[in-house]
Amino acid sequence: MPAISFQSVDKIYPTVRNGPFKALDGVSFDIREGEFFGLLGPNGAGKTTLISILAGLVRASSGRVAVRGHDVQSDFANARRQIGVVPQELVFDPFFNVREALRIQSGYFGVRNNEAWITELLESLGLADKADANMRQLSGGMKRRMLVAQALVHKPPVIVLDEPTAGVDVELRQTLWQFIARLNRAGHTVLLTTHYLEEAEALCGRIAMLKNGRVVALESTSELLKAASSNVLRFKIDSELPPELAGKARVTGRVVQMPAHDALEIERYLAAIRQAGLSAQDVEVRRADLEDVFLEVMARHGGQAPADGARRPEKPSLGGTALDEEATVEAGSS
Repeated sequence: MPAISFQSVDKIYPTVRNGPFKALDGVSFDIREGEFFGLLGPNGAGKTTLISILAGLVRASSGRVAVRGHDVQSDFANARRQIGVVPQELVFDPFFNVREALRIQSGYFGVRNNEAWITELLESLGLADKADANMRQLSGGMKRRMLVAQALVHKPPVIVLDEPTAGVDVELRQTLWQFIARLNRAGHTVLLTTHYLEEAEALCGRIAMLKNGRVVALESTSELLKAASSNVLRFKIDSELPPELAGKARVTGRVVQMPAHDALEIERYLAAIRQAGLSAQDVEVRRADLEDVFLEVMARHGGQAPADGARRPEKPSLGGTALDEEATVEAGSS
């Protein structure tokens, strides 16, 4: 029995401006018990919609979603006890201190006398010195740590992390991932959505990629990396690239990265730069990483038309290692 099962899940919003909006289109995949699973996609791809359906916050238009065999609609109470969800938004109760808030969250799941676990959560997430502080006194990073603690306070076997490190410092990321990795080794299933693809590459054993509400890739992380069609030529430059190269390049400030299938192609790129009177600095060739694979998959599945006339999200813009935050239509209505 899978830890999480999505079977032919559709979600259509009929009242969006300019006609119906199909956020999910026949999404099907299972997540095995004990997996650390990544769910990736550009803005508006449907990730938050899928998580919201899994958490029981949104109803699917059709299809079935189950958590450890419990249907999220017909057996909602049991399904919800199986998961702990860390949302994107910072939501907190301003009337209680940190420890009180965790006790109250425990009560929602009928859990009592778990002070030892609450203390362990506070220590593991760097909140021990804030245990008696009012929630309003916490910084943004501390509030995000608190969201993680609240999601884990009832010791759920399935942990869902929706952009858990968005906008937080390096210390929190390291603390969080060390703790979540320990829980995963202890048998907890983890579903992660993130725009930080280096995190997904380092943590996730298997990855699904969504685009326009459809699964466009589903494979182990190692197989996705093996299937990359090229290496990457990386260099720095102080001027604009020649037009024949600009369309193939990914540029971040002075850093240029270009797919390179072989040594001859690398030499052609460098020759074109020299002929344009430019100088490439810090030249290196590296193996493709998950970001390269992600962009390649998204480009390969560009321009798909809706099967039933429902409107699709606009083509997203991507940039840098940390991709843009979820589009408003996904965060709000999907």
